[in-house]
Amino acid sequence: MKLRIKEICSMRGITQKELAEKIGTSEVTLSRAANGNTSLDMIEKIADALSVDVAELFAPKSTTALHCPKCGAALELCVRE
Repeated sequence: MKLRIKEICSMRGITQKELAEKIGTSEVTLSRAANGNTSLDMIEKIADALSVDVAELFAPKSTTALHCPKCGAALELCVRE
C-alpha cells in the first residue's frame, strides 16, 4: 500500500529530499517507504517529521478539504444548497 508521503510533503511545503534529511535517511529509502516497502519504525519517523498521525499516512486523499500551506491543517469544505 502506498503512503501519502508526497502529498503530505506538498501540503507542508517541504520536498521529499528535505524530509529524508530530517529523518536521517536517503531519498531512495524514503521512496521505498512511500511505496509501502518499509518498517513500522520508519513509518513512525516519517509521521513524526511530518507532524501527522501514522493513520494519516494511509488515509485516502480527501477531496473536500483545503490544507494550509504553512501548517498543513485541513479545512473541510461543505456545499450548502
